[in-house]
Amino acid sequence: MPYWLKKQLEKAYFEKNRYEIVMLNQCWYAYLKRNAQQAL
Repeated sequence: MPYWLKKQLEKAYFEKNRYEIVMLNQCWYAYLKRNAQQAL
């Protein structure tokens, strides 16, 4: 997981910002899915 994403997630959890946590998680899983398809 990229450093910048970890820092944003930490900040969102600290602030209890549920919307940002959900959005960042969706971005992360979309990134993983896209890279998994490219690796095949």
